Order: sequence, then structure tokens, then C-alpha cells
Amino acid sequence: MTIYHLAEPHHWAAAQESGSYTQSTRGRTMEQEGFIHCSSAQQWPAVRRAFYADLRDPLLLLEIDEDRLVEPPVVEVGNPATGETFPHLCAALDPAAVVRVTELLPPHDGSSTT
Repeated sequence: MTIYHLAEPHHWAAAQESGSYTQSTRGRTMEQEGFIHCSSAQQWPAVRRAFYADLRDPLLLLEIDEDRLVEPPVVEVGNPATGETFPHLCAALDPAAVVRVTELLPPHDGSSTT
């Protein structure tokens, strides 16, 4: 199964050099948050709108193969109001588990584009 993570290019570049990705979400590390936030294919566009809408630089969509992870993701409630669950990584992400990286261009008219 594939899960997704939104990454800023400089964090992904650092992970490729170090062999370990530890950014949880925008402005927060795994150490600060306790895990790395991930999403399903259906969830990542809403996450992008909610947390990255004001970002005017490209963003990267990391496609992660769960079978390549050191530890499987933990599925937890991410929104108590709706009960919606999200996959979380409780260990640093090995870049080798990322099977595809897609650059997401910033929206020009307020809409999401890829």
C-alpha cells in the first residue's frame, strides 16, 4: 500500500544526503511532534490546502511504499471532531521507502495544481 507525505524540497534534499527524513509537518520535526504525518491518496490534497495553502514555493509529494518501511505506519485519529484517521510514522523515514516524488507547483489562482 502507498501512503503520502508533503515535503518541502530543502527537507527532502537533506534527507537524501543524510539517509533519514525526520520532518513531521510544516515547521515541526518528528522529535517535536512524536511522529511523521502521512495521508492517504484521498487525504493529501485537503492536507495541502489546510497547512500549505500560503506556501508560494513548490512542494513535494512523497509516495511511500509501506512494505519498504522499517516500522509499519500507525493509524490514528487525526481529527477528533470527525474521527478521520491518518497514517503516522513513528520512526524516521528511510528515503529508500519513497518510490516516487512529484513536484507540486504553488497555486496561481488559489486552487491546487500539480
